[in-house]
Amino acid sequence: MNSSGNTWAIVLAGGKGSRLRSLTTTPSGVAIPKQFCSLQGGCSLLHEALKRAESVASPERILAVVSQQHRRWWGPGLSALPKANIIVQPRNCGTANGILLPLLYILTRDPEARVVVLPSDHHVRDERVLAASLQSAAQELSMRRDDILLLGILPEEVDPELGYIVPGGLDGAVSMVDRFVEKPDRSVARTLIDAGVLWNAFIVASRARALLQLFVQRFPQVVIDMQRVVAQNQFTPGLSAAALDLYRDLPDIDFSRQVLQGAEPMLRVLRVPRCGWSDLGTPTRLVKTLQTLPPRRECSDDPPGAQSGYLNLAAQHAQLFRAAAPGMDTSH
Repeated sequence: MNSSGNTWAIVLAGGKGSRLRSLTTTPSGVAIPKQFCSLQGGCSLLHEALKRAESVASPERILAVVSQQHRRWWGPGLSALPKANIIVQPRNCGTANGILLPLLYILTRDPEARVVVLPSDHHVRDERVLAASLQSAAQELSMRRDDILLLGILPEEVDPELGYIVPGGLDGAVSMVDRFVEKPDRSVARTLIDAGVLWNAFIVASRARALLQLFVQRFPQVVIDMQRVVAQNQFTPGLSAAALDLYRDLPDIDFSRQVLQGAEPMLRVLRVPRCGWSDLGTPTRLVKTLQTLPPRRECSDDPPGAQSGYLNLAAQHAQLFRAAAPGMDTSH
């Protein structure tokens, strides 16, 4: 548990999960975003991410960012969070806006905050390894005011569908960031891994003010407009007339591609040992993850039903496999 008292966690849970739609669609045709599903019929991926956040932030400093259109799924699952910590977007407008909105709410409550950004739709086989790295990142921020830390995971295989961080020279316990490489072909990915690159897990740790400054440099008008919304609704971060107006014309902004890339001098990367991390981004990666799982674990002692996934992805895959024509590979 974080002992510094001002480390906050932002759990991003507003995505649609469209790449896994073939596995996350119910028999009645309803597509459930993967963060609200479970791998084996137990806890939802969102619940696992909220528990992951507790390794660096106390429960009252954990915020979940969700989309209004998904309310039927996140409503019960987030019942344990304070209402002020559920940041509702009128619609999903990309990962950058999904980070900026809760960041501004955190700054109204704690101007000296440090923040850790976590996706809600990933799986980690060994949570203890990642938790130790998250804690190291939070501690590193106590000595750095302006750097933004990325957590880069030591690759376990060649995967051309992932993003890679090419580290530069050492800067204390972390490395500088030389550049990003997105979805290289297999031979390039192999060369990169042999040279010591890291998987980009989209996990970020930063002082809140430093992260805000990066947004100001890239999208100053969006920051101004969103600050106006937050100023009008400091204590009710749900849907407001101001938020509805803003999001009506808000551009989609991708955090990795449109905010981080080009900001390498401000970035540092912390190396995370292999921990069985997967973004579950494609059916192939999901199936590989399912094949490595032990027998299903029960959820923790949270209120019954509040954390369970709405769809069992292992059962979904098995059903599709049985229904597939002979010889068809349903992992792709």
